[in-house]
Amino acid sequence: MQKITPFLWFDNQAEEAVKFYTSIFKKSKIGGMAHYDDASAAAAGMAKGTVMTASFQLEGQEFVALNGGPQFKFTEAVSFMISCESQQEIDYFWQKLTENGGQEGQCGWLKDKFGLSWQIVPSSLSRLISGPDKAKSGRAMAALMKMKKLVIADLERA
Repeated sequence: MQKITPFLWFDNQAEEAVKFYTSIFKKSKIGGMAHYDDASAAAAGMAKGTVMTASFQLEGQEFVALNGGPQFKFTEAVSFMISCESQQEIDYFWQKLTENGGQEGQCGWLKDKFGLSWQIVPSSLSRLISGPDKAKSGRAMAALMKMKKLVIADLERA
């Protein structure tokens, strides 16, 4: 078991979210699911039998999803970055995570249909925007700031 596990609070869509995320990432799996019993349902204001928590893995990273009610929402203050080796991979994750109500953001950021923030970036991004040639890095950063979905060829041309 990893020492630190992201714990994601959903209103009542934890099971749907787990199935959504595991359908997108090739190396993924759904773990155990705990359901609200009489006592925990009464304490949380949830229906008995509803999924309480669901564990899952994406690319070897463990997560837990909780149906905790509407008290808390996701914000951009926390996001998950996906490092991509190719434009095809960027396009794939961008399309999958923005479909069905997701929202495109600036500079490779997006929110999925649950409101969770993601950054879809090329693995070469750090080299492109902080390389030894400051003028070239500056042009790459200027190009990045104008993009929503990142385009590797445009960043490299800058």
